[in-house]
Parts: sequence; C-alpha cells; structure tokens
Amino acid sequence: MSEKIPLLVLNGLAAEHRAQIAAVYDLTYAPTPAERAAAVAQHGARFRAVLTIGTIGLTEEELAAMPALELACCMGVGYEGLPMQALRARGIATANGAGTNDDCVADHAFGLIIGAVRGFHALDRQCREGVWRESIAQPPNVSGKKLGILGLGGIGRKIAKRAAGFEMPVGYHNRRPVEDAPHRYFDSPIALARWCDVLVCAVPGGPATQHLVGAEVLDALGPQGWLVNIGRGSVVDTDALAAALREHRIAGAGLDVYESEPRPPQQLIGLDNLLITPHVAGWSPEATQASVDRFMANAEGHFSGRGVVSPI
Repeated sequence: MSEKIPLLVLNGLAAEHRAQIAAVYDLTYAPTPAERAAAVAQHGARFRAVLTIGTIGLTEEELAAMPALELACCMGVGYEGLPMQALRARGIATANGAGTNDDCVADHAFGLIIGAVRGFHALDRQCREGVWRESIAQPPNVSGKKLGILGLGGIGRKIAKRAAGFEMPVGYHNRRPVEDAPHRYFDSPIALARWCDVLVCAVPGGPATQHLVGAEVLDALGPQGWLVNIGRGSVVDTDALAAALREHRIAGAGLDVYESEPRPPQQLIGLDNLLITPHVAGWSPEATQASVDRFMANAEGHFSGRGVVSPI
C-alpha cells in the first residue's frame, strides 16, 4: 500500500468529512490560528496539498514554508484569500468548488429577497409583541419586481432562474456582457441600480469589487429599492449601507455576508429594515458534501496526473 499524501486542512470540517478525507490522505487538521501556525511551522515541508476557503485563504509566508506543495484547493467558489500570483509562479495547481453550492446560495438569496421585501424581520418582532395586521403598513409584492444581479456567474444565473418563477424582469452587470444571457445588460452598477427594485450582489470578493456598492449605488437604488448581498461582505460599504437604511434612502436589505465577519456589523444590528444571516447561504448538508466530494475529485485528478476537475 502506497504512503498517503500529506494534506493540510485550514477550514472547519465535520468529523465525517474529516474521516472521508483522512481515509485517502495523511490529514493535518488546523482550523484555528494557533493550530494553523503550529502545523505550518512543524510540518510545512511535508505538505503536498492544502485545503482552505476563500475568506481564510493561505498567506505567501505559509506558502514559502511549504516547498513540496503541489495543490491548493478552496472548498467553495471563492478564492480571494489565495496568493494566486505566488502560486502560479511556482507552478502549483489551484482548484475550487465551483458549482457545488450554487443551488444552496441561490435558494438563500431568494429567501433574503422575500424576507427583505416583505419585511419578515420586523413582522416577526411585531407579531411576538402582539401587533396585529391592521396596525401595520401592507408589505409589497415580490412578484413582478425588477431584479438586478451584480455578477451573472453560476450563482447569479441560478438566482435569475428562480426569478422567472416570480415573473421578475432580470437585468445584470458584469465587466462585460455574457454572450448567451437572455437578460438585459447594464454597463455600470449605478445604471443597474437605477433600473431595478431589488439589487443582488453575487460577485466575488477582492480588490476589484471592494465597496462596489457604496453611497452612489445605494442612492441610485432609492427609497423603494432593496439590497441583498450573498457575495462577499467587502462588496458593500457597511457605513454607507447603515446610513442609507437609517435614513430610509433605501427600503431595506438582506445580508448573508458583511465586512466585520465573524463579528456582527454593529452599525447595522439595531436597524429594523435589515434581515441578516451569518454567512450560511452556501451551507447545507447537501452543499457541504458536494464540496468535499469535489475536493476529493480535484485532488485525485491532480495526483493521478489527469488534472483537477475545476481549476481556478
């Protein structure tokens, strides 16, 4: 029996998924900062593969301490925390879990759309306080609203597909038009925000999208518009959003991601026109299992010489 390939895992995994991976690889599990530092310092020279997630990534210093590294994988689609230039300079293969949690994220996005537009957060609180419907302004329909999608990638397309069931016209903004997309293209986030009723952020994180949605985009969205973010927290300027919500310059927001993660965004917590969840849009038993299976396929493809299944 051949010796197992040494693998460093930096993200949290359930026991059953650690067991699935450890059956094939010599797994070092280091999900905390202290465990991570110790693993790299003590065993860095051994590791031939790393598994991480986009938000915690891998540093250039850690990479330098792993001279035998051949493969760096991210569980989800995001890879903004990987030092791509340094990885490519060394010829290290990179892969992600593109597509493995798209349905889960799109489902959650639509939950936030419905919850924000219908005001579920405030309605839940009012109902618990004994407030009856006659004392509450009628919440608007979701059906028929114009949906703007920032980032028509795999997840954005799934969101657009769900919008069809609600008879929502769809527009989008990407850096360039998507050739086969049937939806209306807008050449800037501001133009898209002016047109739509609900603006969904589905773009990746990183310097190129930092504060893509700021005060100007929020003002373009306007007092009858809603913002939903299931992309990355860095895409939305939190202070600008807090001011827009507080001053009712937009109608409301639904967030699954925010800049202060994992700490709550204190500027937003007291606002009743906000629905917020703790970065779980891509989390479900089905999605996580698919992501682990994809890592196994990527790693097996690389070490067998066929190549990774979903290269970055």
